Amino acid sequence: MAYEMFIAIFIAVAILILFISGVAIIQPYEQALWIVLGQYKKRLNPGFNWVFPLISDVIRLDLRTQVLDVPRQEVITKDNSPTNVDAIVYIRVIDPEKAYFEVVNYHVAVLSLAQTTLRSVVGDMELDEILYNRDFINTKLRDILDHSTDAWGVKVEAVEIREVDPVGTVKGAMEEQTSAERKRRAAILLADGQKKAAILQAEGSKQANILNAEGVRQSKILEAEGERVSQILRAQGEAQGLRILSVGSVPLDKKALTVLTMDMMKSVANGQATKIIFPMEISKMIEQAAKYLGASEKIQEIGSPMDTEKIVGTADEVLGRIPRPEELRQELQSIEKEMARETEESLKQAEKIKSSDLPEPPKKRI
Repeated sequence: MAYEMFIAIFIAVAILILFISGVAIIQPYEQALWIVLGQYKKRLNPGFNWVFPLISDVIRLDLRTQVLDVPRQEVITKDNSPTNVDAIVYIRVIDPEKAYFEVVNYHVAVLSLAQTTLRSVVGDMELDEILYNRDFINTKLRDILDHSTDAWGVKVEAVEIREVDPVGTVKGAMEEQTSAERKRRAAILLADGQKKAAILQAEGSKQANILNAEGVRQSKILEAEGERVSQILRAQGEAQGLRILSVGSVPLDKKALTVLTMDMMKSVANGQATKIIFPMEISKMIEQAAKYLGASEKIQEIGSPMDTEKIVGTADEVLGRIPRPEELRQELQSIEKEMARETEESLKQAEKIKSSDLPEPPKKRI
């Protein structure tokens, strides 16, 4: 009885093990190929799958993007410049049947094809083209590899040139060329800066000379105007003195002339001269002066101011119209406004000259 129970338990466990061994769990990023006794059955999708135990093979293929590193290799460019180049290839399996049945190992196949294609593409280009046209090289490599790997069920998503490293002698020559180019650009920039500085300095000197000349002109105008006003005022003062003298000389008689003559002699006596010589007798000189001035022996009575105006004329007739201080100030203000306007016009003219003389800035080269 115990033996039979043992046999039953053994059979149950064996059946359970066989059933478990037939379970195939496929991950979401995988697909599997089911092969039974060397014959392909079908593709297994992600999730739970059960296959015949002991006689089935399940080949899992990763459908995610895979990164392949193309080994570094030395390539001779079109202009005979030895250069070390390496790249990175991004691939993805899109047809599991082709990726397993059409090629032994699609990883090795894609790497080998990428190496030979990279050497062929780079060898047909010059070094400068390789350095400046990496996008073109990447696109061309991707198109060639994608077309070749289509029969293997593999899609080449992208190819990136990771490093282009010329050998030592070529790199040294490139560094010297770069240094010479930078020196040339620096010399051009320095010369352009000196040119602009000289232009600005000359323009500043010209504008300073213009402003200095304008200031000198305005100063001379003000000095001339002040001198004119001063001469007018001085002439008016002298005219007023003459009028007063003419008005006061009308009633002079012999006695007044005698008093004036004595006062004159007093002033002469107060001088520093030790000897005074008169060419004639004093009394005769005074008499002749009195007769010349029209003085009479009798003292005449001075009439009213109207009589004086009748004799010598009115003040306006003798002196002319005397400008008032307010009129002089208004005239000076008008002169200052006129000079300010002329200064503003001169500055505008100088700005126009500056804008017309300055050269146009050079266009930036692309």
